Amino acid sequence: MSDERPEKPLPELRASDADRDRVVERLRDAVAEGRLDMEEFEERLEAAYKSRTYAELEPLTRDLPAPAGGPAGRPSTAAEPWTGRIGGAGSSTAAVAVMSGFQRKGRWTVPARFDAVAFWGGGQLDLREADFAQREVVINCVAIMGGIEITVPPGVELDVRGFGFMGAFDQRDNPGPFEPGAPRVVVTGFAFWGGVEIKVKQRKRPPGGHSLRKEL
Repeated sequence: MSDERPEKPLPELRASDADRDRVVERLRDAVAEGRLDMEEFEERLEAAYKSRTYAELEPLTRDLPAPAGGPAGRPSTAAEPWTGRIGGAGSSTAAVAVMSGFQRKGRWTVPARFDAVAFWGGGQLDLREADFAQREVVINCVAIMGGIEITVPPGVELDVRGFGFMGAFDQRDNPGPFEPGAPRVVVTGFAFWGGVEIKVKQRKRPPGGHSLRKEL
């Protein structure tokens, strides 16, 4: 008798939270690509969160092209574990720049909701070394004739929903594969003659090459 496990998970095996999150991420990509309308997306999203086995998850992405790196809906072990912490109280809940600037970076705790306002000014929110009060956080941005820059590390789940009127919400980078246990960052708000830019950059590292996160 062979001890080899099948390459594809057995349908009756239980799916993990990370498996469901990967399917949800693929569904969101499909909406952005125009492959699913919002009604189909909402139906599949609800089914994904209710799924308990691979057999229930697999049909949700069966008719979608596989993303780069592997077949759609198939669990992956390539993602590195999230190294941050989730839990605790937020360091601050808001930042306002009126003809000035603000900055949040280094070691700080992002609250469940953070309000950022820039009026004739600018602000920077760097989440690469941050902890998170909850698994999902909302950053609400209002940029009026000003700009707000948000930097996140690879592996987080990004959901950008902001609206720009003679302005823009600009996500230039792809955060890459979603890391198991990583937070979900929802960026929403309004930009008028201003902009909100979301960047993805590696966590800062000291000269020795080890993450600052692990040194603290």
